[in-house]
Amino acid sequence: MAEAVNGRRGTDGAASGVVAVAAVLLLVSGVLNLLRAVMALAGDPVFVIVPKYTFRFTLTSWGWIHLVLGVVAILIGLALFRLALWARIAGVAVACLVIVANFLSIPYYPLWSLVVIAACTVVIWGLCTVRRTPA
Repeated sequence: MAEAVNGRRGTDGAASGVVAVAAVLLLVSGVLNLLRAVMALAGDPVFVIVPKYTFRFTLTSWGWIHLVLGVVAILIGLALFRLALWARIAGVAVACLVIVANFLSIPYYPLWSLVVIAACTVVIWGLCTVRRTPA
């Protein structure tokens, strides 16, 4: 039976719960990327220096990449609370980009990268498995 959630008919309560979890995880991933960006832009010594790495960028470049991805992830994470289809599609796309960026920067900060990759994987799963009940 379809129930109304947030004033929208035809939205299943469980579906909106899965999207809410994905939204929170995308927000957390965005905040983690912002924190990583601030550390990179400030030249924090917690990063490992990798001398011969194929995808070697300066620490400042990684900082800007993670800053942009973090801000976009936070904005889309907030939009996901409105259960908009465009936000779900954009959420999957941004989560994929965050995974790629964190995969490429694993040598610089391995544990942090793996945590963000895991969170974004759950976001993609959550946003791709949501089913709506017919109106």
